[in-house]
Amino acid sequence: MRIVENPAREDWKQLTRRPTQKFKKIEKIVKPILKKVRKKGDVALRYFALEYDHVELQHFEVSAEEFDLASQQLDYELKEAIQVAYHNIFKFHEAQKTDTLEMETMPGVRCFRRSVPIEKVGLYIPGGTAPLFSTVLMTGIPAKIAGCREIVLCTPCDRRGQINPAILYTAQLVGINKVFKIGGAQAVAAMAYGTESILKDHKIFGPGNQYVTVAKQLVSKSEVAIDMPAGPSEVAVLADASADPSFVAADLLSQAEHGIDSQVVLISDSRALVNETIEAVKYQIKQLPRQKIAREALKNSICFIMPSLEEGYELLNEYAAEHLIIATKNPDEAIERIHSAGSVFLGHYTPESAGDYASGTNHTLPTNGFARSYSGISLDSYVKKITYQSISPEGLTQLGPHVEKMAAAEQLDAHKNAVSLRLQKIEANALTSTEV
Repeated sequence: MRIVENPAREDWKQLTRRPTQKFKKIEKIVKPILKKVRKKGDVALRYFALEYDHVELQHFEVSAEEFDLASQQLDYELKEAIQVAYHNIFKFHEAQKTDTLEMETMPGVRCFRRSVPIEKVGLYIPGGTAPLFSTVLMTGIPAKIAGCREIVLCTPCDRRGQINPAILYTAQLVGINKVFKIGGAQAVAAMAYGTESILKDHKIFGPGNQYVTVAKQLVSKSEVAIDMPAGPSEVAVLADASADPSFVAADLLSQAEHGIDSQVVLISDSRALVNETIEAVKYQIKQLPRQKIAREALKNSICFIMPSLEEGYELLNEYAAEHLIIATKNPDEAIERIHSAGSVFLGHYTPESAGDYASGTNHTLPTNGFARSYSGISLDSYVKKITYQSISPEGLTQLGPHVEKMAAAEQLDAHKNAVSLRLQKIEANALTSTEV
């Protein structure tokens, strides 16, 4: 990892650049895949399954027998761990439900807002070198709590046509029974456009490799909504002299092992802490089965030695990390100081891994600086906020003249007339009532 000491503020943006991705090159590969799936449906999906996953599939949907077998294949301890995670994630997301907002903004004018579930959602679950069954929990639980009517899950299978049993067990636990053996950009296309086997969805959720990411961005331009722009995973750690270097090193490596294009950033006001952390990284990385991936990711990574934690916070807000760990003596300071981050982990005993799996918060988060303007997945991601209004004749009598005035000022006479006709009717009714 590269060390930079007290960088000039004007250099922060350049120093914290994420690993570059050749989106134009990837688009050239992804666009024909999307087009072929849209045109040929299941035929195209079978072609791409053979081309990219090296498996010949007659049926895409996972059978009841496959679900049962997956449950039998998992050991008790892993099932128990998944159930604990399920409980915590469900509990936290269930608490995010909001009551219908109803109020009278002025006499006779009532306004409402209520949450309505998105009817059809698609979940993409990576299943390659790291089968992310935890993402089934993160994307599936809020979908079920929200009340989404149709939930489709797509994940790649191996060359035997089998899906990782932990993914299937977790899907069944969440209550998702429509699981399809499709991965990559073609899975995104299937959920966006629909095929003979797969339902067209209204919104697609879940992380993926660069091809999945680009496919999601392309289909979101015209066909379907997506959860957020997402890219390679990242973590930033703010640590002072009170931090344990071995903890910090482990946190950095936990993200570095995700992929060669991941990025980890350490920010500290202690030179000694940085040096000790780097030594701990060198030691710990030798123990990792995915050390080759982690070593490549560390080439994209950087350590900052800052004059103070205050400037460290400012740099972190500029960076807008997907995951942010505050390993300082007073971690709760970050609650007020940080305004751009996907998810924040406070204190020496709050590893980012806990949020990835089982604490209760969601691990599907904005990357690549999008935390400046996007939130991670929550229950709100699966609902639409619809507003309503109800105005009585008395209410329109008070409000209407103001609306007429504003519409006339914008030279929108039809808008004005829609109010004026009603006011005339109200006035006529009032005269009739008086005469009687």
